[in-house]
Amino acid sequence: MRYRKFGRTGIEVSDIAPGLWGMGGWSGSEDKESINALQLSVDLGCNFFDTAWAYGEGKSDGLLGHTIANNKGKRLFAASKIPPKNERWPALPSYTYHDVFPPEHVFKYADLVRNQLGVDYIDLLQFHVWTDEWTDEPDFRKTLEKLKRDGIIRHFGLSLNRWEPENGIKAIRTGLVDAVQVIYSIFDQSPEDELFPVCQELNIGVIVRVALDEGSLGGKMSKDTKFPNTDWRSRYFNAENLANTMERVDKLKQILPPGMSLPELALRFVLSHPAVGATVVGVR
Repeated sequence: MRYRKFGRTGIEVSDIAPGLWGMGGWSGSEDKESINALQLSVDLGCNFFDTAWAYGEGKSDGLLGHTIANNKGKRLFAASKIPPKNERWPALPSYTYHDVFPPEHVFKYADLVRNQLGVDYIDLLQFHVWTDEWTDEPDFRKTLEKLKRDGIIRHFGLSLNRWEPENGIKAIRTGLVDAVQVIYSIFDQSPEDELFPVCQELNIGVIVRVALDEGSLGGKMSKDTKFPNTDWRSRYFNAENLANTMERVDKLKQILPPGMSLPELALRFVLSHPAVGATVVGVR
């Protein structure tokens, strides 16, 4: 395992960071298998994990907390997220800040996450949605400063909306944001246009999610792949999107270096960008 500095936080994180969304129950996961997978990742050198309260109403946070408790001799870093109070993904400019992240909601879930993780403080706490329309809200600054001042969190981050990597730059420039999580892959390189240059300028940590394009770059999907109705990918990979995606995948397979798998190529691509701090890998 290789490690790199995670922006201005100064912590050394593993290139690969397991994501726990699929362990929250929506994909038919089993806790025993999830715990075994988390322990295997620790044994292989992973020290950074991405979770969220929304992944099973605290379920994934609890699984990570179990792993942290069972590895007291190793420093494991937890990155979790507070859900939007209005339970809407993604954030829209029409939503008011206080409808989504009022102070009492943020403090409540910060404590819930911390208790599930079984830690004194959260290494990185993120808002699970964001729009820069909220940046100038006084309670945004007051809330984050209090979370850090009270020792509840060490660092703060934003999980940015799909297809809107620039919708977070204004917040980054306030100095309140230590890290961002953004979709970035061979098939979606848009963060390179505006977001990554700002992150490099201000030394902001970058967590890449969906590096495997919701599974298409995992090497196991085909034009005949069908997901169960309970899996949101059954809608994301509709007939048109699936056909177009697999056409792109087939072209990539034709230029794979000898001995390299498709997912390895996909991960090497995102990790090659100097702005990237860690790449979250799960089913995505």
